[in-house]
Amino acid sequence: MARLVVARALPFSGRLRLPPPTISAAHRCYSPYGDPSSSHPHSALSRSALGQSPILRRGIHVSPGYSRQLPLTGYLMTTVRALRLLRRRNGAAKKPPPPPPPPKEKEIELCLKIRLDDGLPNDRDVLNIAEMLKLNGPMAMKLAFDGISTSPATGDRSFTVTDVVKYEKVELSLVLCNDEYIRRINNEWRGEDHATDVLSVSHHTPDLDIPILLLGEVVISVETAARQAEEKGHTLLDEVRILLVHGLLRVLGFNHEASDKAKKEMEAEEKDILNTLGWKGNGLIKSPNDSLISDEQVSKDEVKKTKCLRFYRPKFSYIFCDMDGTLLNSKSQITKTTAEALKEAASRGVKIVIATGKTRPAAISALSKVGLAGKGGVVSNSSHGVFLQGLLVYGMQGREIYRRNLDLGVCREAFTYSMKNKVPLIAFCQDRCLTLFEHPSVDCLHTIYHEPKAEIIPSIEGLLTTSEIQKLIFLNTAEGVASTLRPFWEEATDGRAGVVQAVPDMLEIVPPETSKGKGVKMLLDHLGVSSKEVMAIGDGENDVEMLELASLGVALANGSEKAKSVANVIGSTNDEDGAAKAIYEYAF
Repeated sequence: MARLVVARALPFSGRLRLPPPTISAAHRCYSPYGDPSSSHPHSALSRSALGQSPILRRGIHVSPGYSRQLPLTGYLMTTVRALRLLRRRNGAAKKPPPPPPPPKEKEIELCLKIRLDDGLPNDRDVLNIAEMLKLNGPMAMKLAFDGISTSPATGDRSFTVTDVVKYEKVELSLVLCNDEYIRRINNEWRGEDHATDVLSVSHHTPDLDIPILLLGEVVISVETAARQAEEKGHTLLDEVRILLVHGLLRVLGFNHEASDKAKKEMEAEEKDILNTLGWKGNGLIKSPNDSLISDEQVSKDEVKKTKCLRFYRPKFSYIFCDMDGTLLNSKSQITKTTAEALKEAASRGVKIVIATGKTRPAAISALSKVGLAGKGGVVSNSSHGVFLQGLLVYGMQGREIYRRNLDLGVCREAFTYSMKNKVPLIAFCQDRCLTLFEHPSVDCLHTIYHEPKAEIIPSIEGLLTTSEIQKLIFLNTAEGVASTLRPFWEEATDGRAGVVQAVPDMLEIVPPETSKGKGVKMLLDHLGVSSKEVMAIGDGENDVEMLELASLGVALANGSEKAKSVANVIGSTNDEDGAAKAIYEYAF
């Protein structure tokens, strides 16, 4: 809040001086010697002084026919006072009257009221911007008022400082909104059906007799401002400040479209206010497309990753991400770049949902290594997600909303085949992994792929009665899977189960017509979210239905041909941070 101090002349206020009343013969002052015409040396002084003093006449004059004599002390006091009065009147020089008090300064309160539109998420950066503008926005108002008091009006500007000084408080409204909100306002105010960066309207009514001047309203789209800030290479705060100054001057009647002279005037005023306040930029008129940094200093991709105070509404509300071959590189690790991209998306209000063939504990284990698991992370026991190829789906608060188990007969046949051919087979039972015998490949499933350590149950019947089984995975070489396991089990299951691959050296046996896409669709229905709000990133054939369902499907270059054939976009490989690049490129 700032105060604008304006000099105002006040009417003079002082004591009213009246001329002394005349004294009539009927009102005389009597001396203690009886006769007023007495020859006492002080009689003339007494008559003169007392007869002329309006002060002394009070209380001692008498009506005709009545007389009283003053005591000697009273007489002496009276004559001394009369003598002093006479000297002041006749002998001493008359002192000039004191100067009138200086005009009293009038203080006008300047206030910037800020409102965040409901369409903006509760983003910390936008809240910080609003707080900073609330503190120093009124100073920009004061500088703008100084400008209209010192510069001649041009164009159609008729707002003057006299419009301000008669008010006790001046208030400007600022609305921070998204593109959709400002598009509607732009259509209502100007008949133009498109988003813009800033709009302003004056609420000033010249002869309205109220103590508060409602100056007007400035509307700024944070989404457009963020894009412009990115193009210019400065922060969102810098851009919003430039737009606020521009909108404020438009409210005050500056109009750069009226004439070349008016344009130069507003351009100079914008620059002066920004420079005085130490804000970056030369104004919206001066260089609307100028960048504060050169292309050689920082690339566009680097600006996206490093700029501070960044915010605008992302294109998608949800991003469904596969893990193996997508978020995880060939070493089954999430790189720092990919982790930062996920954090950036989450900070902008995008909800990251894991859709994987892994168990939920495996996803938590992998993401915890980069600080993205647990409360506030991408995945936790209380978050929603799609696991085990869509056979386990968790909704709000992490509660299970769907489960599907594999046919028990298929499970028995598969473990019999495993035992006979010494091919490792893992049963996935919600958060547990079960197997018949130890094998180095089984250990790798835990140490490399983050799955729970497999429990050894040497009996087939004992294993089958331990827990419900959602899916099975055979472990072998890529060649062994392609040449032997897959052909055999595609024929052996005969419609009772499906066969799918997420990675080349593993073959998964799942219930028939299983797909991540169905699990994702079930979760979206549970959350009340349209597929138009969804972006999906994957690589395997098990991701095909998910990529088809999403509004934008991104298949990484390392993915299967089936996945790439249905995707809208083919990104970089998982070893080139393909998922991170896709998020930066398409989500914001």
